[in-house]
Amino acid sequence: MKKEVPLSRPDIGDRERNAVMAVLNSRWLSLGPVVLNFEKKIAEYVGIKYAVAVNSGTSGLHLVVRSLGLPPGDEVITTPFSFVASANCLLFERVRPVFVDIDPLTLNMDCSNLENKINGKTRGILPVHVFGHPADMASIMKIASEHGLTVIEDACEAFGSEYNGKKAGSESDVAVFAFYPNKQITTGEGGVILTNRQDLAGLCRSMRNQGRDAGSGWYDHERLGYNYRLDEMSAALGCAQLSRITEILAKRAAIAAKYNYKLKHIDGVIVPYVAPGIKMSWFVYVVRLAPGIDRDVVMQQLTEKGIGCRAYFQPIHLQPFYRQMFGYKPGDFPVTESVAATTLALPFHNNLSEEDIDYVVDTLGHILGKY
Repeated sequence: MKKEVPLSRPDIGDRERNAVMAVLNSRWLSLGPVVLNFEKKIAEYVGIKYAVAVNSGTSGLHLVVRSLGLPPGDEVITTPFSFVASANCLLFERVRPVFVDIDPLTLNMDCSNLENKINGKTRGILPVHVFGHPADMASIMKIASEHGLTVIEDACEAFGSEYNGKKAGSESDVAVFAFYPNKQITTGEGGVILTNRQDLAGLCRSMRNQGRDAGSGWYDHERLGYNYRLDEMSAALGCAQLSRITEILAKRAAIAAKYNYKLKHIDGVIVPYVAPGIKMSWFVYVVRLAPGIDRDVVMQQLTEKGIGCRAYFQPIHLQPFYRQMFGYKPGDFPVTESVAATTLALPFHNNLSEEDIDYVVDTLGHILGKY
């Protein structure tokens, strides 16, 4: 019997609805007290001094790069295995993303190759915590310190994850989280910049609001800025979600554990690797298929059975405009390309039932049994 099992679904209850309605019944829909409260709570949760809420993780990354004042032609080292925004945010400011291939287990940047990419134009490192698995921040911060580089932590997929007991987003010069509906907590659309540097926080706060400084008049603009503000309704939703973060992370961990147990009996499926010292917050649940299995055919057959699925991620360097701009070609980052051809995101959200998990696992097992 065919079932419909969506790839993701936000976990919204009465607490969230009531919080949003309270804003709608107030005089403030934007530039009000709820955004300030959300920033305060996020900063306290991660253990960082300053939080600047924005309307998306992409906006946050852009503001961070711009606030660093990197001249066109400077370089920042990052990963080709990510959502494209982590590299695009550099191109927005004409900074060149320099890719380093990934570790085949964690799928994060391979720090053993990091120093080989550093040259006179290198100004920073932008690690991405892929699928919520923190990158090797100890190695990254050590290398950055030795070479005088800024670390921009793309933690958009890792809210609540920990690395050796430290929260993702707490170790770098500046970090960004995102709260799209499939993230651990959601504000609908939205994100936040976290930093202990008052200068960066102040610049980002100004630039998200059309370049106005604190205390300036509405038509006084100190610098080039943008409308990257988060509205009050979104912040209220975020506050309600954050108040449930322990419950939410426990739900996601339990579902991932069920998948791990049920999938380990199916030939051809490699369950997600979690390195020692890592506490995953589980953004998505992505398996890898064994060589010889046509992932795209498997996806098509899962879709026909009503099961949401997706290939996470396509290599950034092979996106058409990156190939055109930089001359990248297949084979440039072989680990990334090999991994990207085998990844398969399965349905994953807070309230996924065991019945749905069984349906997904049984259907996948039946499809793979034909190979």
